Amino acid sequence: MVSRLDLYRVFCKVGKSVSFSQAAKDLYMTQPAVSQSIMQLEKELDIRLFNRTPKGVSLTHEGSLLFEYANSAINLLHVGEEKILEFQNLTAGELKIGVGDTISRYFLLPYLETFHNRYHKIKFKIINGTTSELCSLLKSGEVDIAICNFPLYDPALELRPSIDIHDIFVSGEKYKNIVSKPMTFSEVVQLPLIMLEPKSNSRKYVEDFLESKGVKVSPEFELGSHDLLLEFAKINLGIACVSKEFSKEYLNKGLLYEVQLVEEIPKRSIGVCYLKSVSLSPAATRFVEIIEKK
Repeated sequence: MVSRLDLYRVFCKVGKSVSFSQAAKDLYMTQPAVSQSIMQLEKELDIRLFNRTPKGVSLTHEGSLLFEYANSAINLLHVGEEKILEFQNLTAGELKIGVGDTISRYFLLPYLETFHNRYHKIKFKIINGTTSELCSLLKSGEVDIAICNFPLYDPALELRPSIDIHDIFVSGEKYKNIVSKPMTFSEVVQLPLIMLEPKSNSRKYVEDFLESKGVKVSPEFELGSHDLLLEFAKINLGIACVSKEFSKEYLNKGLLYEVQLVEEIPKRSIGVCYLKSVSLSPAATRFVEIIEKK
């Protein structure tokens, strides 16, 4: 079938113009080449497609039947090619992004706004999940790119760090005096701790670091969102482990206080990841470029 595609293009052109010479002009071919293509198609199908007379050509009954289907197929191919061109020019298509709630609110939104203003015909599909869930979504093809907490160790994924973030502990008014002087990690974990749930990549990073220092954590509260960490700490339910960059509003307004530590937790990063084995769509490529330029 594929080998006959060019023959069908010639056949449809002759069928429309009912003239070998006109079809040859339209296709920028010689008339003998057009005639040879029709003869080859007739031979392969073992049927006569055109009546040939001194006055010109006309479709046979069988030729008319084939023309109806072949012309529709050729037209559909043209439509498909136009759609591909639209995708390449970012005048149509969909961008599927996997991201966590916190990163979506504090990091992703400005980039979504910039992209949408430039390419408003591209539709967005945003899927929320933890870092491990987003990696699975990437591998199943349900999202094009994911915005994740690093470090992340997966040889199948391309990782593009975007911003550094710092994990800190914060407290409300009740613990303000207790945490005003630099504290060791051992001293911090003696206070009521508020942390993300264990499956969170952020929680695992902090917990692994503290364990490397010989300090084990046993939180009073384990929560599913960064915003809840801030709110629980604000009403003095304990000391919350949060991302400093995503807590600036609370810190700047004096709603929470940063716990001074003798030793800082090493910085980590947030970034874009996608499958190494699959080329990014034009929309996904442009979106990553916008993130990296900022």
